[in-house]
Amino acid sequence: MQVSLENTANLERRLTVSLPADRLEGVVGNRLRELARTANIKGFRKGKVPTKVIEQRFGAQVRNEAFGELVRESLGEAIRQQDLKLAGNPDIQAEPQGDGGEIRYTATFEIVPDFGTIDPAKLEIERVSASIEESDIDAMIETLRQQRRQWEDVERAAEPGDMAQVETFAETASARVPAEGAERGATVIGSNVMFPALESRLAGMKAGDEAQVEVTFPDNWRVAELAGQPAKVTLKVTRVAAAKLPEVDEAFIKSFGIKSGKLEVFRKEVRSNLERELKGNLMQRLRAEVASKLVAAYKDVELPPRLIDAEARSMAANATQQARQQGQANLGFEAAQFMDAARNRVAAALLVGEVARQNELRLDNKRLTETLQLIASTYEDPAQVVELYRSDANLMAGLRNRVMEEQVIDWIAERAQSTAKTMSFAELMRPAA
Repeated sequence: MQVSLENTANLERRLTVSLPADRLEGVVGNRLRELARTANIKGFRKGKVPTKVIEQRFGAQVRNEAFGELVRESLGEAIRQQDLKLAGNPDIQAEPQGDGGEIRYTATFEIVPDFGTIDPAKLEIERVSASIEESDIDAMIETLRQQRRQWEDVERAAEPGDMAQVETFAETASARVPAEGAERGATVIGSNVMFPALESRLAGMKAGDEAQVEVTFPDNWRVAELAGQPAKVTLKVTRVAAAKLPEVDEAFIKSFGIKSGKLEVFRKEVRSNLERELKGNLMQRLRAEVASKLVAAYKDVELPPRLIDAEARSMAANATQQARQQGQANLGFEAAQFMDAARNRVAAALLVGEVARQNELRLDNKRLTETLQLIASTYEDPAQVVELYRSDANLMAGLRNRVMEEQVIDWIAERAQSTAKTMSFAELMRPAA
């Protein structure tokens, strides 16, 4: 195998690899002979299919598969020979055969920048801690009661916390939405499901009442005809209902899979779920804290531009898809909007990988098993989830990456200079403003 390396940019390299043609032909020949022994082709007995027929039927497919494997194998060998650290996947291009008939291809890729020796002891991080109190369990049980509430019609005026069913239509200077009739929906007053100015107007209205409200919808409103437009909205309340919460009795507790129906067992299960949620949130915060301090410490290091661009495009696509799922079909995002965030993500990922490499950190299989069991425990049939992961290479690869990242984050945090901050569970779980 012959390898030549070019520097095409500060962090971009191109490898040209040449291989003897017989290396590919040997693999192809072996596979075709194996197919000749096992293939079932109409008109021929098994194991008696002529080589020419096998070549006609399977030659192109076998050659493509063999070439792909040969490229993966030889590229890995060439990268090790040249002591390269790749950042992202290479772009592979087959080249015309050389004078001697050899197989040739080029691999263009970006490399990990030289960060030097990364010393976690120079980082200053904040480590947050929290614990589950009995009041947190009470609050969670109250939330579960709210989720199981039933609605009973009332004849009085609607109050915050009531459910109101409404019919609405909006009129702008150029359109009526909908063009005919009215849209029907329901909201719990105070939930902010509806446009706030409309939802707040429902308080004090009874079933059968009508009102008109003048509003200006935001530019990114989910209905294109109303986005950024001043409008007069007509509201008609068709139903007002008050919530009736279930008692925390044996039947309520059993509905959550607690066979005994006992309150103390239920509270223990709620605590276990909250502790699992707490653990995940603390790790997420620690990951973000360590990543931000690492990125800030190496903010002047040049990063692979194509890798950043690919990450920005991925973030834009995800944001656009999320907007569409929320009904904002007219809202799209461009990669340029995410370049700074993408740079931080790429920098954090490369730095964490370098810490693992420089310190020869290896995946802890015990931690991998514990994480898988923790994930599985949130499902009705944990054994089935474990089997699903173990039988899916992509799922397991993602889990290994996640666990390895968490290991490295913990390793860095243990060696960094840290200050402690204690928060309540409610404060910790409160969404950022």
